[in-house]
Amino acid sequence: MDLDRPAHVCRELLSAIEASEGRRKRRKRDTTPDAIGLAVKRDLLERAITADPEPTEFEAWLLDQCSAVGEHDGGVRAMALSIFEEWRLSHDAESFRNWLAEGAPSDDASADR
Repeated sequence: MDLDRPAHVCRELLSAIEASEGRRKRRKRDTTPDAIGLAVKRDLLERAITADPEPTEFEAWLLDQCSAVGEHDGGVRAMALSIFEEWRLSHDAESFRNWLAEGAPSDDASADR
C-alpha cells in the first residue's frame, strides 16, 4: 500500500477510528466527548481524502481547515494536530506504517459490541 500521500494515510486512519468506536461504545462512562472528538477527526480525514492535498502542502491544508472554522477552532485544531502527527509518524515509524498498510487491524474492531 502506498502511504506517500496524505489521502492514503487518512483513508487508513479512518479504518483505525472504527476500532476506537468499538472500544468507546463498551466503556461504562459517558463517552459523548469522545464521540464528538472522533466525529471531528472523521470529518477532517474524509475532507483530506477528497481534497487529496500534496504531501508538502498537507500541514498548510490542515491549518486552512482550522482557519475556516473561525474563532471556535479548538477542537478542530486539536484533531488536525493529531492527524498531522500521525501523518509524520507514518513516515518515521516503520511499525506504524506497516500497521496502517495492513488496514489498521485491531481486536476492538472485531469484538462484540
